[in-house]
Amino acid sequence: MLSRTADHLFWMSRYIERAENLARLLDVTWQMSMVPQSLDAANQNWQAVINLNSLEDAFFAKYSETNAANVLRFMISDVDNPASITACLRMGRENAHAVRGTITAEMWETLNATWIELNTQNTDAMMTYGPSDFFDWVKLRSSLIHGATLGTMLQDEAYQFIRLGTLLERADNTARLLDVKYHVLVPTGEEATTDFYQWGALLRAVSAFEVYRKTFRTGITPSRVAALLTLHPSMPRSLLFCLRGAVRSLALVANDQSGETQRRAGRLYSELRYARIEDILASGLHEFLSDFMDRVEDLCNGVSNDFLVTPQAAA
Repeated sequence: MLSRTADHLFWMSRYIERAENLARLLDVTWQMSMVPQSLDAANQNWQAVINLNSLEDAFFAKYSETNAANVLRFMISDVDNPASITACLRMGRENAHAVRGTITAEMWETLNATWIELNTQNTDAMMTYGPSDFFDWVKLRSSLIHGATLGTMLQDEAYQFIRLGTLLERADNTARLLDVKYHVLVPTGEEATTDFYQWGALLRAVSAFEVYRKTFRTGITPSRVAALLTLHPSMPRSLLFCLRGAVRSLALVANDQSGETQRRAGRLYSELRYARIEDILASGLHEFLSDFMDRVEDLCNGVSNDFLVTPQAAA
């Protein structure tokens, strides 16, 4: 496969997954803002969204105050923000357009229809009546794209690069969401005092509320939420699940220079597979997640160097 084709497929899937996960992050922050709290506390939660995406300079260049309306507008539809949902979906479509001969007609039509429908969204009405319906729409469109990919595309190297981009992006975003919300929600006293609504909103943000109930069949506690989103082998958005899939896809597209990237991916997967949540929490969840995100970024760079960069560019 040509490097440029693999590059477009890898980034197409990453942008689509990024748009969905951004919608999930904004949705849970919006839901939590409905809980009675001080204005400062609410604005700190919105500031965390900006900090999480390292957009402080870009945001404050346009807005003087961090609040729900400004952050939502900036992260949903601001044309000057390359990390907004609108920008991610646009870039996903542009990458898909560049490889229309590689993806299926159903995939292209779903992506293109998503972009066309996005341009009909009324941002002002969204801010007036609440953005939850829009976030649900983004998640639905992402699911339709994933479904079209799984149901119509030959599972060859092209499919594996799509899968690889999706899983690495999902792992990174799950870690970011858990990192930014866990320490906001974790109680200072006993776990029994945890706010059920807020933890439920976090689980719903990653489509894990029903999964949590089936897995634990008890009340929601911070340590179990962390365990579900990091180490559960069958939870589609857990760190362990994503890394296991990424290791498999890397093995299927391996070339002569990808050995080191495979080794690093396999090592990270093994550490997750045999980890215990008690040990992670004892040593610090934030430190664990920060290290994980750094290593996922390293894997993405490795994929780029091994597969996506042409020999001329790498020279």
